[in-house]
Amino acid sequence: MSGQVTMQIVDGVAEMTIDRPGKMNAVTPDMALAIEQHCRNADADDQVRCIVIKGAGDKAFCAGSDLNALAQYTTAWQFRNRLEYAACVRALRKPVIAAMHGWVLGGGAEIALAADIRVAAESTRYGFPEVTRGWVGGGGASQMLPRLIGYGPATKMLLLGEQIDATEAYRVGLVDYLVPDDSMIDTARQIAKKLAGYSPVATQAVKASVRASLNSSLEAGIRYENEMNTLCFAAGDHLEGIRAFQERREPGFQR
Repeated sequence: MSGQVTMQIVDGVAEMTIDRPGKMNAVTPDMALAIEQHCRNADADDQVRCIVIKGAGDKAFCAGSDLNALAQYTTAWQFRNRLEYAACVRALRKPVIAAMHGWVLGGGAEIALAADIRVAAESTRYGFPEVTRGWVGGGGASQMLPRLIGYGPATKMLLLGEQIDATEAYRVGLVDYLVPDDSMIDTARQIAKKLAGYSPVATQAVKASVRASLNSSLEAGIRYENEMNTLCFAAGDHLEGIRAFQERREPGFQR
C-alpha cells in the first residue's frame, strides 16, 4: 500500500492528511515529496492562513518513515540527500497545528515538533524509537525536543526510545491541548479557524519572531522582533485592528 498525502482548503485553513492507515501512516519517499509540495503550495497561497496536519484512520497520526523504504537507500550518501519531510513542515511560514491521535512515532513525532501548536487525543502515544534501531532521528528531534520539554526529559525519551502516553506528554509540555478522541479534530479546527481570522501578517510575524528566539541572543531576538513589528505596521492591518477596537467589533482582516 503506497499511501498518499492530500490537502483540502476550507475558509482559509489547509487540512493536510497523511493517508496510509494500513501502515500507521508511515511515510514513503513519494509521500515525503507530496508533503513538500503541499507545504510549498500552502505557503504560496494567500488564501491559506493556517495549516492543520492529521493522520488518516483510527490507529495513528504518523509512525514515521517506512523502514522498508529506508532500506532501499544503497549508500549513506543517498540517505543523506533524502527529502526530510519534517523539515518541510518546520519551514512553513504560516501557523501549523498538529492534530494527533494514536501512535506518534519517529518522523511522525518530528512532524509534531515542527508544528506550532499540538492538539492531542487521549489515545496518543509518543516515542522516538530510532536509537533502538541503530540511528538518531534526522528530522529535528534531538534539537527541537530539548527546547520544548527540557534537557532531562528529552534525553530520557531519545536515549531510551521508550514511549509515553498522552497524559505524560501533556505534563512535560510535549502537547498543548489534551482532549477526548472524539473532539480532537474539532478542537484543532476551532483553533485553526481562530488563527485564520487574524491578520496573516501578524501571525507569520509572531511565528518568525518566536522561531528566531531559538537560535539568537536576547538582544538580537528583540531587534528582530522590532523589525517584525515594523513590518506589521507597514502592511497596514493594524489600522483595521484599531478601528475594530474603537467601533467595539471584531476585526475583519481581508488580506
